[in-house]
Amino acid sequence: MRRPQGRVLRLLGSVGLLAVAIAAITSASSAAPSGAVRVAVMSDCKGAFGFAQELGIGGAQTAFAQYAGGKPKNKKKPSAGMTGIKAGGKTVNIVGYGCGDDTPATALKETRRLMQQLRADVLVGPLSGDEAVAIANWAKPRPTKTVIIGTAGSQDPTLQIAPKNVFRYHGDGAQWNAGLGEIVYKKLGWRTAAIIMDDYSFGWTSAAGIIADFCAIGGNITKRVFPPLNTTDYSSYVRQLPQPGQVDGYFWVVGGTGTGPALKAFEQAYGPIKPTQHSGNLFLWFLTGKDDVAPRMIGAYVGGFGTAPGLKTRAVNQYHAIVNKWYPGQPADDGFFYNYYQATRALITGLNASGGSVGARLQNALPKTLSAPFELSDRGNVRLDANRQAIQDQWPVQIIKGPDGGPAVTLTGYVPNVNQTFGGLFQKTSPPPGRTQPPCVKKTLPWQGKIREVKNGVVTNTVIK
Repeated sequence: MRRPQGRVLRLLGSVGLLAVAIAAITSASSAAPSGAVRVAVMSDCKGAFGFAQELGIGGAQTAFAQYAGGKPKNKKKPSAGMTGIKAGGKTVNIVGYGCGDDTPATALKETRRLMQQLRADVLVGPLSGDEAVAIANWAKPRPTKTVIIGTAGSQDPTLQIAPKNVFRYHGDGAQWNAGLGEIVYKKLGWRTAAIIMDDYSFGWTSAAGIIADFCAIGGNITKRVFPPLNTTDYSSYVRQLPQPGQVDGYFWVVGGTGTGPALKAFEQAYGPIKPTQHSGNLFLWFLTGKDDVAPRMIGAYVGGFGTAPGLKTRAVNQYHAIVNKWYPGQPADDGFFYNYYQATRALITGLNASGGSVGARLQNALPKTLSAPFELSDRGNVRLDANRQAIQDQWPVQIIKGPDGGPAVTLTGYVPNVNQTFGGLFQKTSPPPGRTQPPCVKKTLPWQGKIREVKNGVVTNTVIK
């Protein structure tokens, strides 16, 4: 299932409004010298995830600074640029920064500008799900171009589409939610739930992980509701949900700037939030969710973002120190930052191995395993599967009251080695996640009954019951 045609046409009409913003976010280094490796970084500067522009660029450039000699022009503003990058014996030039708005139309326009007009060899990005679907299809007939996905979490780019020149060193949205359904089933006693999800590829993928996990352990999803991305008035969609008392709980998969308004609409319709009756994906906590959603969600369990806030290991401490050295104040544990960092570390590793060559030689040299601070399994590495997609440890969290009285999160579970097939449920030949995919089925998942509790940032040997 894809975005309705009328929605796409409206998005196409909005492209012109971004022309000035896009032109302003072009790197001053676009005239790369002959023989240099040409790289573009695409994040979002408009739309539901426009707040993440500096996070994606900051993550990428932290890796360039730490591992390839890059020098930030402004440590408080990553998009100010970077000089001095070298990898594989070659100068690396960031020829441009892409400005997405979470729509396929703008993503393709920016990809053509960066990869064709500015002749970038490698794209690090994009940020959002439909953007990645569009770019994966663009990349498929262009094998000399390399795409390393920034933090987009739609399933399709590396499973159903899966071109050989597209790589992803983090989980997709379904993987990030592994274990969440089992946790609310066991710890909160949920047996029935309704789910409300953004009506696009990431919303569907993120919801797919929750549905699959909850139904696999024995839960039942009784209602699915689909507000369009960038909705501002959620009242009509909230009214489609069962009333409190008709289900045990609600899963929220409404992201970006929509999370707060969606919860507010629920409160207006049904009264104050009871945290133990609500759960959902990363947007209940990360970034904007921390300020406008989490305060009313103390006690709720939330899916992860491929990171492990508060994990106490030497690798995590080292990673935090690296981020603080180059871009102080950036949220190192946030996936928008971290996933771009990992993607760029992989690029640097590949360039060093290929001697600075791009195209097929770079693609063959990109690492199949990459050390990762938030991985405990496989000796601290994230591994790519045959489709160049990460197999990644996952970390569900719980929102708690912090020492200052405000909301904080604590790691609640450790789910190792989650692959994109979700224990065989998703296949290349299966439909991508959508309004009805996946169905709610009981199934034994590899981690079922094996999720280990995390206490004070340390993984224990106690299994969640």
